Amino acid sequence: MRGFSNEFRDLPDYILKITAEIWEGRGLATLHQYYAPDLPMRFPSGLVTGNKAVIDGTMATLAEFPDRQLMGEDVIWSGDEDAGFLSSHRILTTGTHLGHGAFGRPTGKSFVIRALADCAAKDNAINDEWLIRDVSGIVIQLGKDPKKFTRKMIAREGGPEHASRPFTPTDDVQGPYTARGNDNEWGQRLADILTRIMDKDFAVIPTAYDRACHIHHPGSRHSISHAGADRAWLPLRSAFPSARFEIHHQIGREDPQMSPRAAIRWSLTGTHDGYGLFGAPTGAEVHVMGITHAEFGPWGLRHEFTLFDEISIWKQIMLHLG
Repeated sequence: MRGFSNEFRDLPDYILKITAEIWEGRGLATLHQYYAPDLPMRFPSGLVTGNKAVIDGTMATLAEFPDRQLMGEDVIWSGDEDAGFLSSHRILTTGTHLGHGAFGRPTGKSFVIRALADCAAKDNAINDEWLIRDVSGIVIQLGKDPKKFTRKMIAREGGPEHASRPFTPTDDVQGPYTARGNDNEWGQRLADILTRIMDKDFAVIPTAYDRACHIHHPGSRHSISHAGADRAWLPLRSAFPSARFEIHHQIGREDPQMSPRAAIRWSLTGTHDGYGLFGAPTGAEVHVMGITHAEFGPWGLRHEFTLFDEISIWKQIMLHLG
């Protein structure tokens, strides 16, 4: 790849190797090399700018979970050396809660969750990023209740008036990456499925999903078959029935020895005006940042991995309620 070190044979190799070097190899200082000094990094919990903040955040996470491992399940990518690449990286991550930090006093408990990261890369550095972790999955596996955990987080940050605000579109900044992905048919197929679900046409599930599909959603929830997909998506849409659905980035790929795959970054923006995944409607204005990966087989969508941060959604609702 032009502009990248010769040690990397392609973009997936670059993403997987630098992830291992930063986390397991404790190469936090390499973030000065691999992350642009002024990159915008968007989490559902807020916007972070610059590689120094990323380094400090990584260090704090490792202090709390010193045996943290990040194992790359897949890298679904698009782009080229001229326009820049976009890697949608699916990570299986583990750790044991052995230190003090954002999740409170050490519990000694372990977790296994997924994270999804959309990273724009050019000239050997990541210069734009969108990252979603299954924070509620960690909370639940540490023996805590997500809603109570969020309430304590707000109190720890100084109460509703002083607590940090989750990410919304008004907070966003324009980074160097401006592409929208590619026009591969598998990306379009996933886009059509998600659009129909968000248009409340849940009849798409039995027609587009393999009957033996596996569905992975936040809270480390795993379900199977058409009923599982329906139970995963319907309570989310029902909680925000008037919210606007938007697709921000779309990739489809066909690679040797792999199923056809797709990665889509999307959002729901609107009012918590329905019963569903987040209880009774509150009227809170909420932004949901989401990423979905999918693998397809001869009988339809066979594996789906969707993440949004339930803790950041609860936080938006609770801050609205004061």
